[in-house]
Amino acid sequence: MAKPNKTAETEISVTDFINSYVESDQKKSDSFELIKWMTKWSGFKPKMWGPTIIGFGSYHYKYASGHEGDAPMIGFSPRKAEFSLYVYSPTEDNKHLLDDFGKYKMGKACIYIKKLSDINIASLETMCKASITWLNNHYECAAKEK
Repeated sequence: MAKPNKTAETEISVTDFINSYVESDQKKSDSFELIKWMTKWSGFKPKMWGPTIIGFGSYHYKYASGHEGDAPMIGFSPRKAEFSLYVYSPTEDNKHLLDDFGKYKMGKACIYIKKLSDINIASLETMCKASITWLNNHYECAAKEK
């Protein structure tokens, strides 16, 4: 039997999560800015995914191994040390999007930033929209329903 995906959509209030989990006023402010922008760019309201990820829209994936599940199309987590941004589809067409992005570290599945003022918001918008387009072309996405 397959293990359930621990990063599933929940009914927890995004606002309550930010107000109770995020300690820094700057990170709270940046979180609400990200919500405003990602809602606009994706066309979806924010939802909590697992205990700490704020996601927008969803897609269904299935790997060759048989593992499958749902995940947000784009999202972020306001972790203690830095933000984890889930906004990038690493394809040859998208690599250039990181050129003008600003101060960041690349993780396996996310981009780490300290604060919004460290990055180029126009680049973030392009990256988010490119990821949604890529996911929409390769998976069953909520964006196809719009």
